[in-house]
Amino acid sequence: MKKINKDIIIVGFALFAMFFGAGNLLFPPFLGLITGSSWLTGFSGFILADVGLSLLAILAIAKCNGEVRKVFSRAGDKLSIVLPCAIMICIGPLLAIPRTAATTFEMGIQPIFSGFNSIVFSIIFFAVTLLLTIKPSKVVDIVGSYLTPALLIALLVLIGMGIVNPLGTIQPSTIDGVFSEGIFQGYQTLDAIGAVSLGAVVITSIADKGYKKQEEITSLTFKAGLVAAAGLFLVYGGLAYLGATVSGMFDSNVQQATLIVSITEMILGYPGKVILAIIVALACLTTAIGLTSATGQYFSKLTNNKIKYEVIVTVVCLFSLVVSNFGVSTIIKFSAPILTIIYPPTIVLVVYTLLGKYIKNDNVFKFGTYAALFISILNILGDFGVKVPVINKLPLANLGFNWVVPVLVASAIGYFVKSNNKSKYDEEEIAV
Repeated sequence: MKKINKDIIIVGFALFAMFFGAGNLLFPPFLGLITGSSWLTGFSGFILADVGLSLLAILAIAKCNGEVRKVFSRAGDKLSIVLPCAIMICIGPLLAIPRTAATTFEMGIQPIFSGFNSIVFSIIFFAVTLLLTIKPSKVVDIVGSYLTPALLIALLVLIGMGIVNPLGTIQPSTIDGVFSEGIFQGYQTLDAIGAVSLGAVVITSIADKGYKKQEEITSLTFKAGLVAAAGLFLVYGGLAYLGATVSGMFDSNVQQATLIVSITEMILGYPGKVILAIIVALACLTTAIGLTSATGQYFSKLTNNKIKYEVIVTVVCLFSLVVSNFGVSTIIKFSAPILTIIYPPTIVLVVYTLLGKYIKNDNVFKFGTYAALFISILNILGDFGVKVPVINKLPLANLGFNWVVPVLVASAIGYFVKSNNKSKYDEEEIAV
């Protein structure tokens, strides 16, 4: 029993650190700033959309034995390859991994060492990432046993001192719809996409620890997910509170990175820059390690191990090294539209996977997923000057969930359309 509890804590800590990237450091303080005295209400929406969706994704991947493609299988053969590949490329070398290095450099290194070369830094960052990722069975232990405790200590020092000595008087909220704003900001973290891939890393680690029964692996994965969720709840809550305490000092036009840097300096003085650099570096490094390992495992399995895991993670690190030097804003501008397209259909498939044994017709999966994909594409067209006014009038559009009702309608239609193809995973339902 002691071994099981220890493993749950280590894996849960690792999951927490993999989720908690630098972007997650920026959202809660800003949410606290704009919601002021109503920060708890906004924070509740944030947790629901961020941690809630992430837990569902972890559970879905556990239900599918850690096989990412199984989550997408009942949407059809083509989409079950294209969609997860697009996800892995985006959360891998195209966006999320290089962004971890770029963010660490811009928020952690430059404020202290203004003349440090970004290329030299990225080489060091990805050399460490590769070194800690090259053995997939060790990834979770390294992150959970060593890096996460250091990250948590640094965060708790910052939050604890901000609670003991509040920076200012919390002002009334400056926005309407506080809860919906929290949901919107939590949704924008895109953590549910990361959870699909990171869940596979966690399950591999659990299996390598000697747990062989699927029910046991699923149970341990979910419990580890709860540990991670508890950690995220505490840290997000603390950061949102810090943001609320400076609601009388900054307005909503302040840059999110500037806000967290200012809060840290006000609480800890110049040493705060060092503390923040440590927090950002650890948050980004743990996320980079998790996502690099997840990308390596996925494409290795996709090629039936014809391309070795070690080769893939090496290529991912080298490619990410190059992309990271374009800077955070350029990386986000280039890749964000792709993420916006693939996120809704991924959520649909995560939820439907959890309900899989109650959905006998694969057309429910297919129609619902394609509806989400279609609405997402229409949303993106608006960013390129092609306006489709009707999508902004759909229910829940103000929360970024304008795809939900079309998905439900399309799924209902799919239910009544006979499916000729039986999913090869239909008989592999696993009790959760």
